[in-house]
Amino acid sequence: MGTPAAGQRLYGNPLPDSVDRQTFRSVMGSFVSGVSVVTTLDSEGPKGFTCSAVCSVSATPPTLLSGVSNRSGTLRTILETRRFAVNFLSEQGESISNLFASDSRTKFAALGWEPGKVTGMPLLEPKVAHAECLLTQSVTSGDHTLIVGRIVGGGIEGERRPLAFWRGDYGQLLRLGPSHTEES
Repeated sequence: MGTPAAGQRLYGNPLPDSVDRQTFRSVMGSFVSGVSVVTTLDSEGPKGFTCSAVCSVSATPPTLLSGVSNRSGTLRTILETRRFAVNFLSEQGESISNLFASDSRTKFAALGWEPGKVTGMPLLEPKVAHAECLLTQSVTSGDHTLIVGRIVGGGIEGERRPLAFWRGDYGQLLRLGPSHTEES
């Protein structure tokens, strides 16, 4: 980690080393994020993992991305089937987040889910929204792969609030005023 390639320079100086793992985790953990579960389905059944690395990419076409560990069995299935769903968890979803963050091979065993209307990908409860995606691109960066998906289906649960994650703990969103969408 952190050794610049021979000859690379920044402003005439050698490139600096990368920060250590603890600094990286502390810095990135200081950015509050929503909590989602990315799911997919193949002939062996449903698969999924907890993910806080999700963001919008483009409105035209509607696209999002998610970061997935290269060790993930779910990643292999997404790359093969080219379909996935992102379930944005509600503030009641902490136990679902913990389950899908585990190494359990039976994550869906005692859990109800329904197939998405467009792709058939597993949709979970409790969620504030979901996006059904077709994989358009994957980019490997370090120990993760970014999956880029065109959103072909989705929906929201208007009265629910999202589950948040900050510095290693779950949290709730406190709305400071009316949303811009409520005013229109």
